[in-house]
Amino acid sequence: MSDDLFPGFESHWIDTEAGRIFARSKGNGPPLVLLHGFPQTHAMWHRLAPELAETHRVVCMDLRGYGWSTAPKGDVDHETYSKRAMGQDVIAVMEALGHVHFAVAGHDRGARVGYRLALDHPGRVERLALLDILPTFHVWAQMKAGKVPEAHWGFLSKPFPQPEEEIGRDPLPYFEGLLAKWSAPGDLSFLDRRALKSYRESCNEPSRIHAFCEDYRAGATRDIEADEADLAAGKTISCPTYLIWSDFYLVSGPMGESERPLDVWRQSFTPKINGMGVSSGHFVAEENPGATLEALQAFLASSN
Repeated sequence: MSDDLFPGFESHWIDTEAGRIFARSKGNGPPLVLLHGFPQTHAMWHRLAPELAETHRVVCMDLRGYGWSTAPKGDVDHETYSKRAMGQDVIAVMEALGHVHFAVAGHDRGARVGYRLALDHPGRVERLALLDILPTFHVWAQMKAGKVPEAHWGFLSKPFPQPEEEIGRDPLPYFEGLLAKWSAPGDLSFLDRRALKSYRESCNEPSRIHAFCEDYRAGATRDIEADEADLAAGKTISCPTYLIWSDFYLVSGPMGESERPLDVWRQSFTPKINGMGVSSGHFVAEENPGATLEALQAFLASSN
């Protein structure tokens, strides 16, 4: 159990169209929802959430298919795990907790849900913080051009049931290998053992493995379609937006490229985005929580 990672937080099971979504909440300030990435759960926020709850009403939720939330079976067109559909879960959770408008901070897949939510429902999202991602359409374009390796993106998005069967033979080494590979130390030493236990429990189950694959299949299809439609329409994110990127992953690592992360976002969905890099592997909230927390607090407190 990861309860002791979030002292004083309430637990919630919230019914949505997709099923039950698990969330934790604490604090009395402006609402802020924290969205985790792959292959993790809401536990990734345990080093930041208690501090953020001193100034905000913090909600940490497990995305559909992850952690303790329901894991619906994917469909033919992969809409079930599109970031648009996941964004609807966020709205449902926040409304159930009494919040119509809120700030969003997301890491990895959670950040993709966050920016899609801000594009689809601009009246909902008051502030948006993106942790260590570039737009989905851009990443796939880079991979298809051979500029960055397809790696897990290409593998997980292969047709059912190939990746599910391959991973299912021995899930933990696969997922723990990704966690280690994307970290600055190259091992699991940056993780709290209780958080790692949460990730292991979420990864080591067939319906979750299927959900992860469907998440990436949606990324390769429905999410690109949504991005490209908004680009063609000239649609941009209207709320204040901030990017925190890791020097390891987005600069010198597997997603590194000649363009600066801020430039990629400014040329697509967020012309006025600001941000900063931190010395860290991909898991900035756990590897460098001090710098990540300081940046988030400054952004959330700023007037623009």
